[in-house]
Amino acid sequence: MPERAAFHFHGRLVPASFEGFARHRAARLGLVLDMLEVGHGGARAVLHGPRAMLDAFEMACMLGPIDCLVSGMTRED
Repeated sequence: MPERAAFHFHGRLVPASFEGFARHRAARLGLVLDMLEVGHGGARAVLHGPRAMLDAFEMACMLGPIDCLVSGMTRED
């Protein structure tokens, strides 16, 4: 059953790079992504999909993209 999770990533981001990365990863994982905000200091998004894929999205965005440094994340299921 699809679930919903809101993510807030913190760090030093290149907005276009992080958003493109997040959209690509969400699509590959079969998630529905609603990107709420992307800036140099963080990004907020709401995703819908299977819990395991939401977890995979979280991990992917904590590790990349290469030109961004994600220093922390909060998640609200």
